[in-house]
Amino acid sequence: MAITLIEEAVRAGARCHKACEVLEIDVRTLQRWKKALQEQDRLEDGRKAAAVGRAPPNKLSEAEREAILDVCNRPEYQSLPPSQIVPRLADQGEYLASESSLYRVLREADQLHRRGRAQAPRTVAKPQGFEASGPNQVWSWDITFLASSIRGAFYRLYLVEDIFSRKIVGWEVHEEESAEHASVLIRKTCLAEGIHEDGLVLHADNGGPMKGATMLATLQRLGVVPSFSRPSVSDDNPYSESLFRTLKYTPMYPGKPFESIEVARQWVHRFAQWYNQVHRHSALRYVTPSQRHSGVDTAVLKQREAVYEAARQRTPQRWSRHTRNWEPVESVWLNPPKEHQANKGKTLKAA
Repeated sequence: MAITLIEEAVRAGARCHKACEVLEIDVRTLQRWKKALQEQDRLEDGRKAAAVGRAPPNKLSEAEREAILDVCNRPEYQSLPPSQIVPRLADQGEYLASESSLYRVLREADQLHRRGRAQAPRTVAKPQGFEASGPNQVWSWDITFLASSIRGAFYRLYLVEDIFSRKIVGWEVHEEESAEHASVLIRKTCLAEGIHEDGLVLHADNGGPMKGATMLATLQRLGVVPSFSRPSVSDDNPYSESLFRTLKYTPMYPGKPFESIEVARQWVHRFAQWYNQVHRHSALRYVTPSQRHSGVDTAVLKQREAVYEAARQRTPQRWSRHTRNWEPVESVWLNPPKEHQANKGKTLKAA
């Protein structure tokens, strides 16, 4: 029938490949059919898509399916998965079907559920995304370990970062983790940054100090909106993780454990000063976090743009198209939505 329809369309003036597209077949398929028609009287569609709806020759019979369900529901097998049932049956000299067949039969009978006391895996929704278009809008904080001179003992570094400017706005070093220490740190940081209005977002992971009652009560009094990562998903808190990597891989990080908590605090103080005042951050067009936080990064980047443009005017043959992009980064996202990531990808591709 397909050959006849295509031949009629071709005689009426249609292109052969266009007629094949209407029937969703390839020209090569049509040629094979015509060749087979010349060699034999009866044609059979050998395409994979045409096999949909046919009963496979190795399909289990209804009796075999019932036997599988009866075996899987025996008391000795009812709490075991097919991967455990099939080998046990083989040890007894019995074979019903493969593991995949058992899984399929149980699924169709609505009996493919987690067996035993293990909880089923749950899907946790991605946390809400927040956009920071200025300093002191979205903060990220976390706790990391600093090795001490006592084997097996560590100091805890509490560190708060502004994701817009990447500035370290608050930190403390303690010997233990507690919601009380975190609460004090957040109060001091809000006081130092002059946070008087509601709306600041504080993002953290799901640790005990982050979700402690004292901490949550402090955030409520300060008007700070808490935000938390999904369990075991470090990408939900990327800014703190990135900062901790910078801290521990900087050349100034000591090669030996800290001798005391005072020494650890002195070192973190020097690191915070360097990071905020000296370090040029790659995600901020290589301005320092303090410049970004105070708003002087725009003037710094304009000066760089003028320097590059002057260099281009002196030796235009060394510049293929344009100078380096020194436009300030307008906003920063924490856990951006999918549409923002898609738009960002299109922008980068166009550039």
